[in-house]
Amino acid sequence: MNEEIFFRMTDIDKDYPLAGESVHVLKKVSLTVERGDYLSILGPSGSGKTTLMNIIGCLDTPTAGEYILQGSEVGDLTERELAELRNREIGFVFQNSQLLPRLTARKNVELPLIYAGIRPKERRARAEAMLERVGLRDRMEHLPNQLSGGQQQRVAIARALVGNPAILLADEPTGALDQKTGAQIMGLFQALNEEHRTVIMITHDLNIASHARRVVHIIDGVISEGDTRSLEKGGVS
Repeated sequence: MNEEIFFRMTDIDKDYPLAGESVHVLKKVSLTVERGDYLSILGPSGSGKTTLMNIIGCLDTPTAGEYILQGSEVGDLTERELAELRNREIGFVFQNSQLLPRLTARKNVELPLIYAGIRPKERRARAEAMLERVGLRDRMEHLPNQLSGGQQQRVAIARALVGNPAILLADEPTGALDQKTGAQIMGLFQALNEEHRTVIMITHDLNIASHARRVVHIIDGVISEGDTRSLEKGGVS
């Protein structure tokens, strides 16, 4: 596999049983992402974009097709191997920050490092460095309810990045934020990508999608690829 390719999907299907029948959520999805890509997966509610994200992030497995991630066929991995792969290679950011309310910002960011078996002193140093990286040097010991929505999302991004994952998956990361704060978060994603971090963003928002360098449209489980120029002109490729 080309070392520049982070993952490749070929003819991915995903079916779910419903009332004795099979619902086809993804249909022959083929997608290649290289290291350093900044990709948006754009689609309306029910289009299959979250299912696709879950498969990319190894939270779910396809019904059919081939998914090669970092040189490994995902379908051949055990649950334990999938968990280890997620923890090592993938950082997740969701619409709601999903911080633990009784833990400080720093301790929330340390959580993935606890699961990875990192010693306390190193955990603290790495969490503090990452919180400083996202502009929260003076908020490290604050609880989530003492932070604004944008600050909470920055903590979530720091938590996603603290293990130095190869890819950042963001599911509607600005959906719960006002426009100004959302723009700040998008600026942070842009900066991370400029540092050669691979970013994949799931969104239904055309304006958010246009921040990425590549755009994949998904409708009824079928994808087609466009670019930011076609979006700005109002077209769909």
